[in-house]
Amino acid sequence: MPKVEKSIERKKRTNKITLYFRETVGELKKVNWPTRREALNLTGIVLLVVIGMTAFLGLLDYTFTEFFALILS
Repeated sequence: MPKVEKSIERKKRTNKITLYFRETVGELKKVNWPTRREALNLTGIVLLVVIGMTAFLGLLDYTFTEFFALILS
């Protein structure tokens, strides 16, 4: 490939990369970011749900383990 074609290809590739990052930054500016308080509240809700589900599934597992141990013994 001649030098001119390589230079053109490099510019096209650079323009695509630059365009990608410009569009990405533009989209990130459109995002409605939560406030710190909202983020903390939502994090707390997620943690409570995870802890609750862990307890529920643990209890369910224990119950089935005891039930099948009783049946199989």
